[in-house]
Amino acid sequence: MRIIGGTAAGRLLKVPKGFAVRPTPDLVKQAVFNSLGDCVAGARVLELFAGSGALGLECLSRGAGVVVAIEKTPRHAAMIRENLAAVGLPAERFELRTQDVFAALLQLTTAGRQFDLILADPPFGEKNGDRRSTSLSQALLDHAELPKLLAADGVFVLGHTQRDTLTLTMHWAELKRMRHGDSMMWFLQRAAPV
Repeated sequence: MRIIGGTAAGRLLKVPKGFAVRPTPDLVKQAVFNSLGDCVAGARVLELFAGSGALGLECLSRGAGVVVAIEKTPRHAAMIRENLAAVGLPAERFELRTQDVFAALLQLTTAGRQFDLILADPPFGEKNGDRRSTSLSQALLDHAELPKLLAADGVFVLGHTQRDTLTLTMHWAELKRMRHGDSMMWFLQRAAPV
């Protein structure tokens, strides 16, 4: 796992061992950031289910104005701090919150925060062809506070597995989908004012 673009390109990142974290593969990351283009520079970024912090650190390397990363597991959060120090990116523009994502969404909304880019590639859900998804990705789509955190012209990039069929709620409109192997990345925007 490495930073693939920007000022820290090529720097290696540590990834927590075990199955609790499923890092976004470099090829998928490359495709996502190619699609985002110049919109990362200067952006306010929120990374949910940060894991190793790879997506948020990639944004920081590409000139994001500020990155807020949410990771619940203290051991993983410690590794994110190590990765931030190792890649030499400006720590004053990186805020790490060690807490549950859904609690953080409510707190950030209450604080009036907004973001130009929200990235989430949570642990994959199960195959759900005959029922509505119960995955973390679907829970994010269903969450009432998340659309309030996205700026009017912002982009929400949501990862999920192809076998986990998600239901788009009324708050979201699809910009595009990308598939790489079993990984799907869904680019969304707010459908209407919240």
